[in-house]
Amino acid sequence: MRFLSKILGKKEKQGNNDRVQTTKKNPTPNRKDKEKVAVRKGEIGEYKINIQLDQLPNDYKHLEDVMVKNSKAKSGYSQIDHVVVSPYGIFVIETKNYQGTVYGGKDRKVWSVNGKFKMMNPFIQNYGHIQALQTFINKKYHSLFISMVSFTKRCTFKIEDMDLRKITSNELLVYDVELSDYISRKVAINKHQNVEPFLTEDEVLQIFDQINNVNITDPTLRKQHVETLKNGNITANTKSSTSSTEKAKCIICEKNVSEKVKAYCLSNKKFSGNIYCFEHQKNIK
Repeated sequence: MRFLSKILGKKEKQGNNDRVQTTKKNPTPNRKDKEKVAVRKGEIGEYKINIQLDQLPNDYKHLEDVMVKNSKAKSGYSQIDHVVVSPYGIFVIETKNYQGTVYGGKDRKVWSVNGKFKMMNPFIQNYGHIQALQTFINKKYHSLFISMVSFTKRCTFKIEDMDLRKITSNELLVYDVELSDYISRKVAINKHQNVEPFLTEDEVLQIFDQINNVNITDPTLRKQHVETLKNGNITANTKSSTSSTEKAKCIICEKNVSEKVKAYCLSNKKFSGNIYCFEHQKNIK
């Protein structure tokens, strides 16, 4: 009987241990894990965009992940997400894989996500990409470039200048799911306004080949370019995190305001990029 009690006691203890093990919480993901998830999401996003662009008409030519020399860039290179050469325009596409509210404007040098994460105006960034490509292409085609910036549908736009969403503009802000639709609509407008295409079939192939020939595929150079950008971002993030410890203040009374008030002011065109406390916001017209 005593022997049986010992056996039952051991089983009960083992059962308690098993229950304890099953109730352990999953470990909090570390920075490397988060980076891997972000990379994976980016890869999935790019895959979806590639599917869209590959379904464009056969007389369109699509290049992805193009890296070319750019003497004006910090790394000496520009890395371009997508280029679509069509008979009615050359589309240069910058893709962004963020989540949250995107604040910005056509003339703003700095945009932000959720009023916290700051980034260069993506249209300024893409303009640099277009300039880099233009160095390899005949000047007579330079006016045919159309700049597109694509954000995931997990974002919401709070943009001062909504002309960026109008199909008549040569700078277009889109969601990733509507990218091919915007390209088709832009081509349709250009086609309606011009009887003859801007580029012949031979010219489309010629421009495609010119870009393809200068595309740098050397993995060492590509890794070096990424590391240069990464180190630059670390420096920039360190500076911004230092400055973010300082409270935002009303430009008039210098009263401290919350991050929510700050984000509201920066996203509102009538405040012209200035921050006002609640009381002084009433006086701005």
